[in-house]
Amino acid sequence: MTSADFIATARDLAQAGTRGRPRQTNLRRAVSTTYYALFHAIAGCCADTLVGGPSSDRSEGAWLQVYRALEHGYARRRCAHRDIEKFPIEIQDFANQFVQMQQERHRADYSPAGRFYRDWVLQTIAEAEYQLDRFSRVPLRDRRAFAVHVLMPVRAD
Repeated sequence: MTSADFIATARDLAQAGTRGRPRQTNLRRAVSTTYYALFHAIAGCCADTLVGGPSSDRSEGAWLQVYRALEHGYARRRCAHRDIEKFPIEIQDFANQFVQMQQERHRADYSPAGRFYRDWVLQTIAEAEYQLDRFSRVPLRDRRAFAVHVLMPVRAD
């Protein structure tokens, strides 16, 4: 399960029933799935940079523990924190996209009055895919620092 898999699924959902108006449920699921592409990219970044990637000699238990340690709300707060400015622009843009997509996921999943439109959803998916690509090209050192930023609490002392 990769971010690309989530993006492909989101696109399939958004394009389902191309004749006529798409179902709101498909568009809502596409928005939610797009958010999860970003979330799982961060979780994978955390596990890969802190424990080791698939080709490394890593503990699978430790890798899974780090992957699962990412919390939605804490990650959003850290991505929205002013300290995000210390990271390269690609990470800043990715973090901003993550915050926006979490808000849209909440609207898609919890607001029955909200309406979604295919063109907007497809544009949102394309933007997330673009940010994922840019994020993946950031040097390992910066992605590792970002992983620490979104996982670990900051101590005042």
